[in-house]
Amino acid sequence: MTFRLPPLPYAADALEPHISSATLREHHEQHHRGYLDKVNRDVRGTSRADWTLERLVESARSPLLEQAAQAWNHEFYFAGLSPRSGRPRGALADAIDAAFGDVAALRREFTEAAVGHFGSGWAWLVADARGRLAVRALHDAGTPLREGGRPLLACDVWEHAYYLDRKHDRAAYLRAFWRIVDWEFVGENYARTEPFASRASDPVALRDAS
Repeated sequence: MTFRLPPLPYAADALEPHISSATLREHHEQHHRGYLDKVNRDVRGTSRADWTLERLVESARSPLLEQAAQAWNHEFYFAGLSPRSGRPRGALADAIDAAFGDVAALRREFTEAAVGHFGSGWAWLVADARGRLAVRALHDAGTPLREGGRPLLACDVWEHAYYLDRKHDRAAYLRAFWRIVDWEFVGENYARTEPFASRASDPVALRDAS
């Protein structure tokens, strides 16, 4: 198969002033597209040409792994943002309270993990098979698909995610990030975590951007 750049689920200027349209276009149309182009190049004419992106992330080795993981991570990251942020509800809200005390405490722990992460990488909110939540900071193209746990929310802390808007101020980027987290998306992913899921589901629950 040929992997194509999925459209954003919102207009390029929809996240302003928190993330500028210039940053979003550069991030999506250059970096995200670049990872997919490299995946297509590396699998063309091989036995992996018909693999899904998720299978490549779960099974491939470097350097194909890094490109596939970055492509997957970026699609998940963009899907987790929205100009209509909302707030955690239902089982997700209960799980946040159980794991962190409240949403403010989750934000503090997640922000500390993201801002304090040395070098490039990702901050993740993940759930285990029992629905228990945890924050993880993973280096470079790190992804929960390889580490175990269901990803619920991702924050890209590579500089290309924020440099045009914030320069080196990663903390300012995280403050903006929390204003555009799509809690409905996070809740949909959590609902697919055992024991809440009634059946086996795909490794990632991406909103239909069509």
